[in-house]
Amino acid sequence: MTFKAAALMGAAALAMIAGSASAADLACLITKDDTNPFFVKMKEGAAAAAKTAGLDFQAFAGVKEGDGAPQITAIENCMAAGAKGILITPTADSVGPALKAARDAGILVIALDTPLGDAAAQDMTFATDNFEAGVLIGKWAAATLGADAANAKIAMLDISKDNISVDVLRDTGFLTGFGIAVPDLKVLGSETDARVIGHESTGANPAGGQKGMENLLAKNPDINVVYTINEPTAEGAYQALKAAGKTALIVSVDGGCPGVASVKSGVIGATSQQYPLLMASKGIEAIVAFIKDGSKPMATEGLTFFNTGVNLITDKPVEGVPSIDTTKGTELCWG
Repeated sequence: MTFKAAALMGAAALAMIAGSASAADLACLITKDDTNPFFVKMKEGAAAAAKTAGLDFQAFAGVKEGDGAPQITAIENCMAAGAKGILITPTADSVGPALKAARDAGILVIALDTPLGDAAAQDMTFATDNFEAGVLIGKWAAATLGADAANAKIAMLDISKDNISVDVLRDTGFLTGFGIAVPDLKVLGSETDARVIGHESTGANPAGGQKGMENLLAKNPDINVVYTINEPTAEGAYQALKAAGKTALIVSVDGGCPGVASVKSGVIGATSQQYPLLMASKGIEAIVAFIKDGSKPMATEGLTFFNTGVNLITDKPVEGVPSIDTTKGTELCWG
């Protein structure tokens, strides 16, 4: 998807939503794409909060992970339209300079879900504690296996080899929670524990999850634990295991309604649920406060970002790992 300046006024391809307030009080949302249910829920939360606050609201979407060009154009369009605040799920650090320019122009910039590598490119990040999300599923998997955890054979299905922050945090969090030493928490694959069979890039989608799982099964057909970056990846991994006549304990992160259903059906053993609608609605609230008196959001105590919470969802709870069941998880999914 490409963005043209003229399209700012209403092209459906840009997924632009207009509110009822004046252009002087404009808030923008820029997501990685406009099809992933996670980002759809963000858009829903931001649009509703903006309407309640009386803000004009415009939403834009990129095309694919890692392609920053459409998001950069959207940032420039929001600046040209006089936006007071930009909420963005950055697809790559290449969008950083454009966001720094927006901040220099007096626009509040809040990264949602994924922080940028350059701290100066955002005023604050509103996100799940992705490391904690990983720790929760790691602890649950180890406790579920019990004594067998010492002999686990683990498949790691990541987004890519690019050390994307959310990818690294969930991956290393899982390993830490499982009890595997991670020498460098800033990169993927620094661990040397023989229980980790390997890491595969999946693009965070079902096809990638299936291919990645097939590759790791070819390396070791006895894999019995599968970490997945998100639930679409978990679905692909499950299909590969099923086709190979294998079973494994699958864990994941996201907690979308389809993912919770997969936990309930037994495809996924446990998943860490995050709250994208809350990320976006809280982001709009921060923009409203900024417009009112220039105040900026503060990080959660002890963290470098504003934590929007995480819950472990499973119907097979284990002692020492707090969780909620799929009934409650369905009520909360992506709220």
